[in-house]
Amino acid sequence: MTTYGRPRLLTEEDKHYKAYVAGFALQRKNQKAIRPPRQRDLFGGEAEAALRIWLAERVELDDRRILEYEERRNKRGFIKYRELDALTIEGRSAWVFEIKASRTASALRRAVGQLQETRAILSLAYQKVRITILLVDTGIPATVEQIDAMMAAERPPPRRPELLSEVTAAVPELRLIDSLEVEADPATIDVLRFSVEQIIAIAGAENLSLAWDADDEEPDEPVDPRPASSLYASSGGDEDEATPDDDDDSPLAAALRKAGLK
Repeated sequence: MTTYGRPRLLTEEDKHYKAYVAGFALQRKNQKAIRPPRQRDLFGGEAEAALRIWLAERVELDDRRILEYEERRNKRGFIKYRELDALTIEGRSAWVFEIKASRTASALRRAVGQLQETRAILSLAYQKVRITILLVDTGIPATVEQIDAMMAAERPPPRRPELLSEVTAAVPELRLIDSLEVEADPATIDVLRFSVEQIIAIAGAENLSLAWDADDEEPDEPVDPRPASSLYASSGGDEDEATPDDDDDSPLAAALRKAGLK
């Protein structure tokens, strides 16, 4: 059984957090060949930055976006870190934002488990924890006919893509909203969709990596297993190694990119 304890919010400048990211980045550099970032990878980080600015105009964002906590398993405790894309705190309430750029609705399925864990950890310190995914739709099929055409193409995707409506119908924790003004529901994870055009309007096309055609000609790389719980982990001597999520533009991928390792 896994339990959590001692949640604490830190800034990116916290010395323990910086030391661990540096160590993890070095480990990653030694284990995997460096691949230049694709345009879609760069766009994911640029969209995240743009939406963080967009959010700051609507809510007061907290600088403490790093969640430190203890994960206890088999009578052992591990100190772990989780980067939150954006966060606002008001009294005993926390509102977490996950920013995800994706062309597959299935990415939402993979996000739910980790976000539910984030809610459970933060609930140890805050009475109410609201979570909202800001989904940048970079090509999610809108109709069944589009999916059929993709599967009949010369290079079909390895798995049948899902409609956004199919995912939200299958995952009751997800709730599509059309505004941040919607009343919070503690039992759901809200999803607010943005089009690429909306991101261009926020950031300007000149500030975005939009040359995706070359990316689409490259074969997809195998996806590593998604980490079971957190982005970074450490203990007093043993380390519980985390693997970055290669789907879309994960926070760990962004951290390694900043360090020049991805």
